[in-house]
Amino acid sequence: MRASNLSLRLRSAGTAAVISTWVLAAGIAPVEAAGSDSGSTATVSQADATRFLEQSSFGPTSATVAEVQKLGIAGYLTQQFATPATGYKGYVYYPSSPKEGCPAPIAPNCYRDNYTLLPIQMQFFRNALTGSDQLRQRVAFALSQIIVVSGQTVSQPYGMAAYQNLLLNDAFGNFSKLLTDVTLSPVMGTYLNMVNNDWDPRSGENDPNENYAREILQLFSIGLYELNIDGSPKLAGGQSIPTYAQAQVDSFANVFTGWTYPALAGATAKWTDPVNYSGAMPGFPSHHDNGGQEVLLNGYTLPANGNQAKDLSEAIANIFNHPNVGPFIGKQLIQMLVTSNPSPAYVKAVAEAFNDNGKGVRGDLSAVITAILTNSEARSAGVAAGATYGKLREPALMLTSFLRGVGGATQSDGFFLTEESSNMSETIFDSPTVFNFYQPSYPLPDSDLVGPPFGIYDAATAFERYDCAVKLISGPVAPNKTIDFIKPTGTSLDFSAWTKAAASPATLIADINERFFHGAMSTHLDRALTGLMSQIPATDPLGRARAALYVAVTSPEFQVEQ
Repeated sequence: MRASNLSLRLRSAGTAAVISTWVLAAGIAPVEAAGSDSGSTATVSQADATRFLEQSSFGPTSATVAEVQKLGIAGYLTQQFATPATGYKGYVYYPSSPKEGCPAPIAPNCYRDNYTLLPIQMQFFRNALTGSDQLRQRVAFALSQIIVVSGQTVSQPYGMAAYQNLLLNDAFGNFSKLLTDVTLSPVMGTYLNMVNNDWDPRSGENDPNENYAREILQLFSIGLYELNIDGSPKLAGGQSIPTYAQAQVDSFANVFTGWTYPALAGATAKWTDPVNYSGAMPGFPSHHDNGGQEVLLNGYTLPANGNQAKDLSEAIANIFNHPNVGPFIGKQLIQMLVTSNPSPAYVKAVAEAFNDNGKGVRGDLSAVITAILTNSEARSAGVAAGATYGKLREPALMLTSFLRGVGGATQSDGFFLTEESSNMSETIFDSPTVFNFYQPSYPLPDSDLVGPPFGIYDAATAFERYDCAVKLISGPVAPNKTIDFIKPTGTSLDFSAWTKAAASPATLIADINERFFHGAMSTHLDRALTGLMSQIPATDPLGRARAALYVAVTSPEFQVEQ
C-alpha cells in the first residue's frame, strides 16, 4: 500500500481536503520508496534498523537504532525476549460499586481514579514512550486488539491492568497458555459472560451463556471458515467451509461452566463470589456441566462425567491444535506489526513457525514474532516499495512514533496523548465492541486490498491528526491541573537537535528522512521541504525545524508506514 495509494483512498473517501494547502501547492505526490535490502544478520543498515523498529516498537529513537545496529536483528530480538515486562503496577482492588468504593464525602477524584480507565490509559502511553520492553509492549498491544476486552464493560483500572499484564506476561510464551489464561481471566469472564456460567444439577436444565464460547472460536483462535496454511480459504464446491456449527458453540459453552470470581483477600472461595479481577477464576465442579458428552471441533468428544479442570484443558487443546490457528492469528499479527496485505507465502511462513518452532513445539509466540519480523517481506526495502505493501499508522502508533522520533527530552504524562488518540477513534483499552476498533478485513474503497486502520479513518479523524501535530509542534502542551494522581508534566518535545540541524536545510531534511522515513523519502517530499526551507530565514532555525517536521509527519508518506 504505497503512500500514493493512501492519497487515492483519501480522495475516494472524500477527505482530500485534509491535506494542507501548502503541501498541495508544493505538489507532493509520493512515489515508491527507495533503499537496499538487508537481512537479519549482525550487519544492519541504519535504514533497516529504523524500519525494523517501526514494526517492533512504538517508534525508533537514535538510541534504539544504534542498539539494533550493534546487536543485529537476531541479537536484538533475543535481548527483547529476555527483557522483563514494564507492566501496569500500583493498581489495587476497589469494590465494584462506586457507592461502596467512593462513599460521600470523599476525595473528588476517587471515581475517576478507580472507576475509569484514565490512569491505565495514561500509563500505556508512558510505557510506550519510555519502556525498555518495547517489543513486548508492542506485541501485547497487538494481542489486546485481537483478544479484546473493553472498558465498555470493565472500567476499573485494577481490572484492566490485570488483563494487560496477562497479555504482557504471555506475549512471548505459548499460545496455549495464553488461551488458558485468557479463558480464566475474571476480566474476560465479565466481558464475555463466562463468569458464574452455571449448570443447575437440581433441575437438569443447562442453558449456559454461549458468548465466550462463540468468541474464542470466531475471534480469538480459528475464525469462521477453514483456512489453508497460507491463510487462503478452503473451498468445497466453490464455497467456504465453516469451522464450527452451533452444536460446537453449545458444547464449548457447556464446558465453560462452573467458574466464578476469585475470593477476596482473607475470604473463603464460594460460588458467585463478589466481583474481583485479581487472580484467575476458580472452578466449582458442582456447577460444571458434566452430565453428557460434548462434541468439540473436528469430532473430538469429551466423555460424560468428566473432571472440570480436565474438560477445560482438553477443550483449550482442541482449539489450540486446530490447523486454522497458525494462519488466522499469524496473519492478524502481521497486519498489526508489518503490513495490511501480506502475501500468502508470508502468512504460510508465519503459520509454519506457529506449527513448529524448529524444536517440535507448537504455538511458540516468540518463534511467531521472529518469523514475522525477519521474513523477507518485512526486511526487504524492495518489497516495501510495492503498491500493496504497508499499513496506515493507527492513532496510538502515529502519536508514539512521532514523539519517540523527535527524541531528546521528549516527555509526556500520557493525558494529552490519551485524549488525542480518543479523538481519533482509538480510546485505548476501550474498544466499542469485541471486534476491536477496526476489523482485519476492512476493505479499501475501489480496491481488492484491505486496510484495517482505515476503519477508524474519516474526515473528522483525519483533521484530528493534523490538529494534534500542530499542538505538539507548537507546544509544549501544558499539564492538566486536575490530573493529580501523578505529577503532571504535560507533553513536550525537545527541538534542540533539530534546531541545530536547521542551520543547513539539507542536513535537516536528511535527518528527518533518516528518522521518520528510514531513508526512503520521495524526491517530491524532499523538494517540497527544500522549497519550504527557502521561505524561512536562517535566523529562525526553530521555525524551520517545526515547519519541516509538521509537513513530514502529516504527509501521506509518514501516515502510511512501509
